[in-house]
Amino acid sequence: MSTHIESKIYLTRRSEKRPETPLLSVIVPVYNEAEVIPHFLKETGEILEQTGLDYEYVFIDDGSRDATADVLEQQIAEGLPARLLGLSRNFGKEAAMSAGLDHAHGDIVIIVDVDLQDPPSLIPQMIDGWRAGYDVVYGLRVDRSSDTLMKRSTARMFYRLFNKLANIEMPPNAGDFRLLDRAVVDALLQLPERNRFMKGLFAWVGFPAMALPYERPARRAGNGKWNYWKLWNFAIDGLTGFTTMPLRIWFYGGALLSGIAFAYALYLVLRVFFTGIDVPGYTSLMVTLLFFSGIQLLSIGMIGEYVSRLFNEAKQRPVYLLQDVIEGKVPGKNTGTET
Repeated sequence: MSTHIESKIYLTRRSEKRPETPLLSVIVPVYNEAEVIPHFLKETGEILEQTGLDYEYVFIDDGSRDATADVLEQQIAEGLPARLLGLSRNFGKEAAMSAGLDHAHGDIVIIVDVDLQDPPSLIPQMIDGWRAGYDVVYGLRVDRSSDTLMKRSTARMFYRLFNKLANIEMPPNAGDFRLLDRAVVDALLQLPERNRFMKGLFAWVGFPAMALPYERPARRAGNGKWNYWKLWNFAIDGLTGFTTMPLRIWFYGGALLSGIAFAYALYLVLRVFFTGIDVPGYTSLMVTLLFFSGIQLLSIGMIGEYVSRLFNEAKQRPVYLLQDVIEGKVPGKNTGTET
């Protein structure tokens, strides 16, 4: 009960300290999205104007090979309050979001996908939640009928597994669509790791959070960039970045198998001792050998996953590299357009 009261007190205190006219930064990672950008700008522009706040777009072009950069550059030249960060190659969405957080100036930051599967109509409600004292307001997908059955099933399994193994609680079906207070952004910028599983990082930093349920619509235009191989690797990155439980599981599994093997060896010794010499079968020998060899290889592979992450961290390479920045007339920094 006391925790609930303290939370209410905290929210009230935070609410009272909110600026009346905050700057809103909208972070939008893009990769080969030239087709959908006009739809996105039209829909989000209408919503952002209704909020009455000063706002800026922070587009991150993650190495697009179509006309994405040209479309955005033209929009900025025509007066769109935005900056375009051009990455030197495709670094992935997690790196693109990190770049956006690094370059967003807003008191409030909203991360949203350009494909309009994250409804911009929720932005005013997110701002209301922020004004109520919440530092994080995240979209919670309650209807994913636009996704395939396989994707829904694997996503549900991943969230369940992650929350059982990791020492943090990540809300199931909460994507990257969320509002972050500047305090949360500053906390995220203190995390130097190269394995940028952002959903996990959002949960790790904590801060009072509010869920905003919504139904996930289909893409407005273009094609999705994810495939099951990328999603599989993404899940591995998430699990190994936030828990060492897989190593412990293999340790306990190895101990259990060793115990079973010792018991079986003792059984064979006693059987020979009491019944005489026994010639073991070739099939059972090969099955046992292959089984334990497979267990060893799996164990080595699991250890290798963690060692590879240590290797990447030790190299201290930047998460992303900027190729160019196109700066439009954004609130608080009206410097014109430069390339």
